[in-house]
Amino acid sequence: MRGGIQSKKRKEAVANGITLILISMFAAMVLFPLWWIFRSSLMTNAELGSLNFLPSRWLFGNYPEALKIFTFFEYFRNTMTIVVPCVIFGTVTAVMCGYSFARLYFRGRNFVFGLCIASLLLPAIVTLIPLYIMWIRFLGMSGTYWPLILPYLTGGGAFNIFLVRQFIMSVPRELDEAAKIDGAGRVRILLQILVPSIRPAIIVVALFIFIGIWNDVLQQTVYISKPELYTIALGLKRFTGSYGTDWKLAMASTCLSIVPGLLVYLVCQKYFVEGIVMTGMKN
Repeated sequence: MRGGIQSKKRKEAVANGITLILISMFAAMVLFPLWWIFRSSLMTNAELGSLNFLPSRWLFGNYPEALKIFTFFEYFRNTMTIVVPCVIFGTVTAVMCGYSFARLYFRGRNFVFGLCIASLLLPAIVTLIPLYIMWIRFLGMSGTYWPLILPYLTGGGAFNIFLVRQFIMSVPRELDEAAKIDGAGRVRILLQILVPSIRPAIIVVALFIFIGIWNDVLQQTVYISKPELYTIALGLKRFTGSYGTDWKLAMASTCLSIVPGLLVYLVCQKYFVEGIVMTGMKN
C-alpha cells in the first residue's frame, strides 16, 4: 500500500517537472522578443546585425540620446488625453449596453444584439474610409482627437458589450427581484448589485480598451497629422527617415513605450484572467 502511494507521488512529481519545463520553454519563447528589443537598445547600430545574445558593451546612454528625439513625456500626455476619456466612456457605456441586453425587454432586442455580434465579423479596415469621410469632410474634426474618442461613447466595442452581458446574465435574477421588493429602481440595482458582482468584467473591458488604444497605429496615423499631437505609437516613427533608421535609438524608445502598458497589465492581470475564465459561467 505504501509502495503504491510512493509510486503515485513519484509519477506526480515527474509530471509536475515536465509541466514546469514546458511552461518555462513557452514563457522563454514569449519573452525572447522583449529581451531582444532590450538587448538591441543597448548596442551600437553596427552591432545590431550580430546574433550576440548579450551586448559587448551596455550602452545605457542610448536612452538619454533617444529622449532628445522621442519626447516621451509629451507623447505620453497626448496618448493619455485619448486613453482616459475612451476608457471611462467606453467602460461606462459598455456596462449600460450589456445591462440593457441582459436585463431589459424591448422590441427587437435580440435582433439588435445579433447585429452587434455580427459587427465583430466586419474588419476595421472596411469602415476606415467611410468613417474618415464622416469625421473629416462632414464634421470637420481634422487635427483633433475627437474621431478617436467619440466612437467609445457607443459601448466601447461589440466584444466589450458581449463580455459585460455574459457576466450580468451569470448573476441570478433573484437578486434583482429581491431588490425590487425593497423598492430599488433599475439604476440602483445596476450600481449597487450588478456592478460589484461583475467587477472583473469591468476591469477587463477597461484593460482591453486601454491596450487597444495604446497599440493603435492605423487610426492614429489617419487622424493625427500634426507632430505636436503625436502619441507614443506615432512618435516611434520619428526614427525612420529618408536616410535610414537609427535602430539603437528606435529600440530604446520602443522599450520606453512598452513600460506603461506592461505596468497596467501587471496590476490588472488577476482580473484579466478571472474575467476571461468566468465569461458565460453561471453562479
